[in-house]
Amino acid sequence: LKLRLLVAGDSSAAGVGAPTQREALAWPLAERLAERLAGRVRWQLVAQSGLTSEGVYDELVGAQPPPADVAVVVVGVNDITKDVPLGVALRHRSRIADWLRAQGKARHVIFPALPEMEKFPAVPKPLSWYAGRAARRNNIAQRRWAAQQAGVAHLDMDGVTHPSLFCEDGFHPAPALYAKVADRLADHIVALVAADASSTTETP
Repeated sequence: LKLRLLVAGDSSAAGVGAPTQREALAWPLAERLAERLAGRVRWQLVAQSGLTSEGVYDELVGAQPPPADVAVVVVGVNDITKDVPLGVALRHRSRIADWLRAQGKARHVIFPALPEMEKFPAVPKPLSWYAGRAARRNNIAQRRWAAQQAGVAHLDMDGVTHPSLFCEDGFHPAPALYAKVADRLADHIVALVAADASSTTETP
């Protein structure tokens, strides 16, 4: 089995907060998938700090990544910090998913839930309360939106975030948090691959 993985998004997709890519998100996720699927995983990263949903779309179109089986799109925190209306952000995520699938860039597109932003050590009260509420609103709306899209999934991240799992800036994940996110993504992707294999086998 060979799996083609694309990781796209903002600073968390890029691995800010980890000393190297080996301790960030994309590389550890690829390693977990290779181990669990007993196959090769080819991965590509298209990410940049500060990107909103609109910025991620522009970055992907500009990069023109090769086709993938699974795309993980990490985005949303900057939509909140830059006051992008939720409906606008979701429209840009629709553009991302539609472009990836229409261009044959990904069969499955996964949007992880936003972390619990009230737990970011760098965000003081009462701003942390506002950010946490905005993140929850985002996740509810994104889950509802993804459920209506073919080949698109919202992946819950409840219980993953803890203030002790952030790097020194108090805003980006430390390697331990990247590892927990990679584990949850790997579980979801392995299940997707198994479902694909099952449906292929059942096709006459």
